[in-house]
Amino acid sequence: MAENRRAGEAQGDGDDAGAVVRVERTGDGLVLWVGGDWRLRRFRPDAAAVVREAGEGGLRRVTVRPDSLGFWDSSLALFLWEVRRQVADRCGEVDLSRMPSVIDTWIRHLDPEPADEAGSKADGWHFPVLTWIGLKSARVVERAREMLAFLGECALAAAEVLRHPGRLRRGEVIAQMRRAGAEALGIVGLITFLVGVILAFVAAMQLRQFGADIYVADLIGLAMFREMGAMMAAIVLAGRTGAAYAAELGNMRLNEEIDALETFGVSSMQFLVMPRMLALIVMLPMLTLYADFLGSLGGLIVSKVVLQVPASAFVRQIEGAVQLKDVFAGLIKSVFFGMVVAYASCMKGMRAERSAVGVGEATTAAVVLSILLIIIADAMFTVLFSVIRF
Repeated sequence: MAENRRAGEAQGDGDDAGAVVRVERTGDGLVLWVGGDWRLRRFRPDAAAVVREAGEGGLRRVTVRPDSLGFWDSSLALFLWEVRRQVADRCGEVDLSRMPSVIDTWIRHLDPEPADEAGSKADGWHFPVLTWIGLKSARVVERAREMLAFLGECALAAAEVLRHPGRLRRGEVIAQMRRAGAEALGIVGLITFLVGVILAFVAAMQLRQFGADIYVADLIGLAMFREMGAMMAAIVLAGRTGAAYAAELGNMRLNEEIDALETFGVSSMQFLVMPRMLALIVMLPMLTLYADFLGSLGGLIVSKVVLQVPASAFVRQIEGAVQLKDVFAGLIKSVFFGMVVAYASCMKGMRAERSAVGVGEATTAAVVLSILLIIIADAMFTVLFSVIRF
C-alpha cells in the first residue's frame, strides 16, 4: 500500500496558503505533490530533509506533480533544483513533465549541466567536440558577416565622398596625415633601419663563405623595396596609429558621441572613418619609401663595417639589382596595407562594446586583425606578382 506523509507546510497570513509538499512512497521511487503558494519571502521546505526522510532504503526516481498549486515564483524552481541535486547524489532522476514547462527552463539556468546530462557527456565525449566546432563555426560566420557589412559601409561612404567632395573634412584629413606620417617617422625609421642591419648580418654570414660579399646589396635592396619596407611600416602603423584609432572610436561609442552624430543626421562613416582611412592610404606609401631608404642604409653600414664593401660599390649594386617595378610593387602593397589598417582599426572601434573593458578589447583586436590582414594581403600580392611576373 502506498504510504502518504506531509513533509513540509507553512501557512501565510490571510487567505494565502503556504508552500505544501506531500510525499508518496512507491517502491523505489517517490511522488512529490507540491501545492499552495510559493513565494521567495515565505517559508520553503528543506529539499534535503524531504528527500532524506522519504528516501530511506534506496531511491531511483522522483516524480513531481502539482496538487492545488496556487501562486508560485522562483522559490518553487529553487526547491525543485535542490531536489534534483539531492536525488542526483543518490543516482536517481527527477521527472518534471507534469509541472509547468517554464520551471524546467529556470532549473536549466540554475544548473547548465544537470545530472541527467552528465552520463550522456561521459558516454559520448564526441558531442561536446561537435558542439564546440559548431559554435566556433557560427562565430566565424558571424564575424565574417560583420566584416563584410562594415566593408560595404566604407564603400558607400567613399562613393558618397567622391560624389560630394565638400562633405570631407579636409582639416581633419590633414591632422590625421600629420599624426600618421610625420609623428611616426622616428619609430618607423628606427625599426626599418634595424631590420636592414639584421638582414645584412644574416646575409653576410652566409655569402662571405663563398666570396659573394657584394651580393648582400642585392638581398637588402630586393627585400626592403619589395617586401620588408611596406610590411614593417604597415605593422608599425597598425600598432601605433591603428590602436589609437580603435581606442578613440571606442571611447566615442562609449560616451555616445557616435549616437549623437547619427541623431543629428551626420554620417559617422563620412565624419570619422573616411578622414582616417584617407590619411593612412596617402601616408603609408611615403613612409614605405622612407623605410626602404633607412633599411638600405642599415645594410650599407653593415657591409661597410663587417664586409669592408665600399659604399659606392654597395649603391651601384643596389641600382643594378633593384628595378623600378620592384619599387612600384612595394608602393602598391603599401596602399592596400593602409586601407587594411584603417579598415580593421575603425571597424573594431565602431563596433566596440560600451564599457572600459570593451574599448580595451577592441584596441587589442584591432592590432591583431590588422597584422593578420597585412600578412594575408602580402602573401596574395606576392603570389599575384609572381604569376604576372611583375
